Amino acid sequence: MQSELDPDLETDFPETRKRVLVLAEVANPEWVSVPLIGWSLSQALAQVADVHLVTQIRNRDACIRAGLVEGKDFTAIDTEAMARPIWKIADKLGLGKKGGWSLLIALQALSYPLFERKVWRKFGKEIKRGQFDIVHRITPVSPTIDSPIARKCRQAGAPFILGPINGALAWPKGFPDHQRRERDRAKALRGIARWVQGTPSMVTNAAFVLCGARSVQAELPDDIRSIIIPENGIEPDRFTRRAVQPGTLPLRGCFIGRLSAIKGIDLLLKAAAPLLRDGRLHLDILGDGPERDFLEALTNELGIGDGVTFHGWIAHEQVQDIAVKSHLLTFPSLRDFGGGAVLEGMALGLVPIVLDYGGPAELVDDTIGFRIPMGTQDQVIDGLNSVLTALADDPSDLPRLSENALEKIRTTFLWSAKAKQIAAIYDTVLNYDEEPLDD
Repeated sequence: MQSELDPDLETDFPETRKRVLVLAEVANPEWVSVPLIGWSLSQALAQVADVHLVTQIRNRDACIRAGLVEGKDFTAIDTEAMARPIWKIADKLGLGKKGGWSLLIALQALSYPLFERKVWRKFGKEIKRGQFDIVHRITPVSPTIDSPIARKCRQAGAPFILGPINGALAWPKGFPDHQRRERDRAKALRGIARWVQGTPSMVTNAAFVLCGARSVQAELPDDIRSIIIPENGIEPDRFTRRAVQPGTLPLRGCFIGRLSAIKGIDLLLKAAAPLLRDGRLHLDILGDGPERDFLEALTNELGIGDGVTFHGWIAHEQVQDIAVKSHLLTFPSLRDFGGGAVLEGMALGLVPIVLDYGGPAELVDDTIGFRIPMGTQDQVIDGLNSVLTALADDPSDLPRLSENALEKIRTTFLWSAKAKQIAAIYDTVLNYDEEPLDD
């Protein structure tokens, strides 16, 4: 029973606040990526429901610094005996820093069940007594990391909500060099996971599944109740600057993110080279990573050094100070599940240019930006070049696209808007008669 998001869910709060136990193993206001998703969504939900957050002990101090009261607003679960050695292995292998994301997820899957076992020991009796209307797992975001607690919740009569989940996206064909440089064996690991797990029990026992992308929803059995809600969102207080869009030359574009092979920055440099050489375009590269030396060498090889600025690592709160000097967010990621950087760029009024594949393509449409068809390396380079050249020939439409992007953020991608959507799903689930699960 798959469906698109009902626009009405964005406008009405449920009549009564629900009591929700939110599981977010990683939820940290001081970090980025998934930890920030866990934190931001849980706190947005706390505005529309009575939320108690359960997270891993590494996040405890940050939660307290953010104003939460331990025991009242949140509980920290200590799984360091297992989690710490796994993270040491991941750090030694350079996973996440130098690629290898699929192996990193596989390692995380080893420690996560302990987190949920301890959650059940702490809250199982309360869940059975009906002290929580809903149990909602926000993180991990990965659809391949199972939740053993889902079946226990269903047996206890407490609806289990999963997601938004996202990931397990196949590498596009034609980019073996990028996959090798990324040190990613996603296809093989995904095949092993499916052979071992089949459909994860958290999916079959969930009352509702929130899917971060259509590719994830397409993998669910037809009888699973699900809906599309991208996992990334925007907190307006974090984005106070606005890009100036005069609709004139020269153009300025920026990339925001980790400098890794998966981001396709080399394709962008090759596509933009003619414009960078003649001064019609300047690129700001915000971020650092394993591809930094390779990309700087490529810049010199292409003779475009005067048109590209590598800023290196920038504190998250300072990124917008540089980004707002641009007109375009040039984000040619080859295999991006969520596309949080795309939303951040849109929140600053940048016009996004993305590849029509994965998470970024779910966020961008023709009214706010440009989606380059996925193809071979040469086809992607040609597609990027065509869009950039057309904009350099006539940038007058950029102000309109920028305003549309800002409006899209306000109506759909604020965390507060997502919280209203999910609160309405809570209401729907609690009014849905489901057959009891036999022990």
